[in-house]
Amino acid sequence: MKGPGTARDARRYFALPSPFRMKRGGELHGASVAYETWGELNAARDNGLLILTGLSPSAHAASSANDPAPGWWEGMIGPGKAIDTTHWFVICVNSLGSDKGSTSPASIDPASGEPYRLNFPDLALEDVAEAAHATVSSLGIDQLACLIGCSMGGMSALAYMLLHPGSARAHISVDTAPQAQPFAIAIRSLQREAIRLDPRWNEGRYDIHAQDGDRYPDIGMSIARKLGVITYRSAMEWNGRFARIRLDPEQRDDDPFGREFQVESYLEGHARRFVRHFDPNCYLYLSRASDWFDIAEYGNGSVHEGLQRIRIERAMVIGVSTDILFPLEQQEQIAKGLEAAGATVDFVALDSPQGHDAFLVDIENYSRAIGGFLDRLRAD
Repeated sequence: MKGPGTARDARRYFALPSPFRMKRGGELHGASVAYETWGELNAARDNGLLILTGLSPSAHAASSANDPAPGWWEGMIGPGKAIDTTHWFVICVNSLGSDKGSTSPASIDPASGEPYRLNFPDLALEDVAEAAHATVSSLGIDQLACLIGCSMGGMSALAYMLLHPGSARAHISVDTAPQAQPFAIAIRSLQREAIRLDPRWNEGRYDIHAQDGDRYPDIGMSIARKLGVITYRSAMEWNGRFARIRLDPEQRDDDPFGREFQVESYLEGHARRFVRHFDPNCYLYLSRASDWFDIAEYGNGSVHEGLQRIRIERAMVIGVSTDILFPLEQQEQIAKGLEAAGATVDFVALDSPQGHDAFLVDIENYSRAIGGFLDRLRAD
């Protein structure tokens, strides 16, 4: 999300077919998807590269002439970087259901003139994939050179390739999963519960524009974010960064059970920055969509068979040994399934201490892997 005072915006908008029918029932009218692009589409229209994001990022993955603010993957995308925009035409789509420009529970329902809130149809990651595919098709791209999916976006990418065979030549899977495991479901369930139990959530009818905490579920969102941050990093990193270091006396809360350790202060600061930068109802919908996704639905109850329905030439699957949210064994599952489907697969297991968030912070190692793969793809 742009900071206060930011006047420039590189987002473009694609109007989805209306009605846009959802996987689990219901439909959207007049819906649209926000996206940004970098580089130029070549004459053959075969250098398109699509990025599908995690739960909270916007389409602003990198800076550009139209918006010079750093993007969430700034170190990865640009001239001479791993995703080299002098060669690739890069597209990043904001997920359907997100409040960063795409139609979401925070958007105005044309039928009522009020925000959708909980009247938004049930959202599935297949809907996110379909909206992204329609956006790419509108740009005149029949087949992507490469589809990159990060975290939740990796699940959306699997759905994209399943629903549209031959729509991508290659795939880079980054710290994702073919289905949510019980630990991830449990954590997201607690996050949703924290939001819903905040009285100011008010069954989704909070004041979206409230400047104070009296009409907005600040506390629920704060707890949800803290739970998320804890799982995005590893115990190794928590130990290395904070150990048992205590706050200085003047930094502590007066409450006898308040913040005393540096790690508590870090979580509080992280949550405070996030609370008003992501809509609570959007968080609920996208979180639940992540739990629902299961590639085994496409393989007679088997993840392996579901993955074998994907048709691509090459793939790279990256995982991190310290990721507790999407563990390395799930990356191995994806790699084996795509290989069984006939793809040439590179499997990269990194030892980064940053856990699930490594792809956002360990840019050097991810750049080496992703840049190397894309160079080979370009040379083929």
